[in-house]
Amino acid sequence: MTDALLLTFVFLVAGVISVPIASRLGLGSVLGYLLAGIIISPLLALLNVDISSLQHFAELGVVLMLFLVGLELKPKKLWALKSKLLGLGGGQVALTAVFIMGLGMLLNQDWRTSLAIGLVLALSSTAIVIQTLTEKGLMKSDGGQSSFAVLLTQDIVVIPMLAFIPLLAAPELIESLSHTTNVAQAGNHSETVSLVAGLASWQKMLATIGAIAIVILSGSFLVTPIFRFIAVARLRELFTATALMFVIGTTLLMSLVGLSPALGTFLAGVVLANSPYRHELESDIAPFKGLLLGLFFMTVGAGINFALLFSHFPTILGLTIGLIMVKATTLLLLGWIFNIRGSNKWLLALGLAQAGEFGFVLLSFTVSNAVISQEIADTLLLVVALSMLLTPILFIVYDRIIAPRYASDQTAGHHEEFPDENKIIIAGSGRVGSTIDSILRLANYHSTVIDFSVKRLEALERFGVKNYFGDATRPDLLQAAGIDEASLLIIAIDDPEQITKLVKYVKEKYPDLHVIARAFDNNHVYDLWAYGCRDIIRENFDSSLRMGRSAFEALGIPPEKAVEMIEVFNQHDKVSMVEVADAHQIGVPFHENKTFIARLRKYLEEKNPQLQAEMKRIQGKAKD
Repeated sequence: MTDALLLTFVFLVAGVISVPIASRLGLGSVLGYLLAGIIISPLLALLNVDISSLQHFAELGVVLMLFLVGLELKPKKLWALKSKLLGLGGGQVALTAVFIMGLGMLLNQDWRTSLAIGLVLALSSTAIVIQTLTEKGLMKSDGGQSSFAVLLTQDIVVIPMLAFIPLLAAPELIESLSHTTNVAQAGNHSETVSLVAGLASWQKMLATIGAIAIVILSGSFLVTPIFRFIAVARLRELFTATALMFVIGTTLLMSLVGLSPALGTFLAGVVLANSPYRHELESDIAPFKGLLLGLFFMTVGAGINFALLFSHFPTILGLTIGLIMVKATTLLLLGWIFNIRGSNKWLLALGLAQAGEFGFVLLSFTVSNAVISQEIADTLLLVVALSMLLTPILFIVYDRIIAPRYASDQTAGHHEEFPDENKIIIAGSGRVGSTIDSILRLANYHSTVIDFSVKRLEALERFGVKNYFGDATRPDLLQAAGIDEASLLIIAIDDPEQITKLVKYVKEKYPDLHVIARAFDNNHVYDLWAYGCRDIIRENFDSSLRMGRSAFEALGIPPEKAVEMIEVFNQHDKVSMVEVADAHQIGVPFHENKTFIARLRKYLEEKNPQLQAEMKRIQGKAKD
């Protein structure tokens, strides 16, 4: 018990100290965790901690992360990615494996060994990439979506890799395998509990299909009734336990049939994307995901064999840089083929240039199946770890060098072309921002649009819309877009956190600038209000008013009176939100804020009778 508490305390202290420092220096949380692991590695060695076993446990964080990613992807959205999954993702795995295989053969390695190494190193780090893209708000950019498609494809191809790699066994390694009792044998899949061990190929296929069917059917028909049953108890911890039960159960089932747990839980997340309990699942699991991912990154840092690294440093560093260059070049080529432009292609190339966490598992698997020697595997383990360690630095290169260059290149010949004195900036050109821009243009107002999607911006450019690629929350890009002279900023980004971040910055830096901000719900409205924004539009509010008007008309109220009744409610709602806004606490949901609830209840008790009387009056006039 004491040992477990001491170990937990060491990891927590390391994370609490290193991550805030790294984030403040602009290095990102992932690099902070990796450095924390490196710093505490001597202490872990003194405590005789099994880093490998701890890392296997921490990989649950990767599983939880992919489950949460799946929750954000409805099946329709996933289907829309099919071309990127098959072409971009499949092409990346195949080309990278072939290139590395060729380099291995040039270095006098057997073709079977070279191919196995190529397959292992073709995979990238899902944990690091998705975590970093999410932190930087890049997930919804073209480069972020392309990166996600490639990572998802990699998780899928792990399954045939596990079936194919044993076929590459080298005769000389088979002879010595029986005399080997090293660490790699601990990762042999044959020693784990399996439902498909000893089955024929067709039986394994049926078991695999059955497992996937169970995940889909349970997600579609069982989870919602179970959560509805749990809700009766009104105990939040039961929701959390049930959410973890479902995710861990899915992970276990996938492992038992030899599938990738990450892929299985991602599929479960996609199935539950339309569930009414989606947000509850997300909020319950997110804290565990964060802690376990942090632990995983620290184990990667702590697991680096510094003795071997320093004794063969030039070779290992050269191999690592070579790997990054091969993968980056391959991805740049595919980016060009698939029309990924500008800084997005560099985000894709640099973001996925590392080897992945599943490489640790596959390398052990190759050794235990007599495909790669233990000596080569030990070297490659360092290459995998070092490439993962360098990934946050590659993101820094992208963020500080590449992205600003593309932004400045785009602004360079356009900055002087503002067509009128009403300088309007629209952040986000999706379904909301593009509609607003169309409305303004029809009234002869010309706006400057900032968005991550190159394709949308290219389409706008054909219609003469002044646009900028990039993150609208970046001060340098805002200045390039002309915010110093702007009279209006319209924030239509499809990300509440980014909206809040932008409102906070703009109201602090440009307090006199009129800001119209998109809000996702009432909590978001109050957050934006607290940061100084006074023109806030709830994205579903107007459609709700329109549906309410239609309901009145369907009940026999004349259209003009229905409009009047809805306007009465609209004004009442606006006044009520202003009246209670100062009781809101940033970061605290209104249903957990007792002061806010009391203030709102008192206001409604006073005003609702007046509102009801006014509605009744209008209804009476309608009957007359």
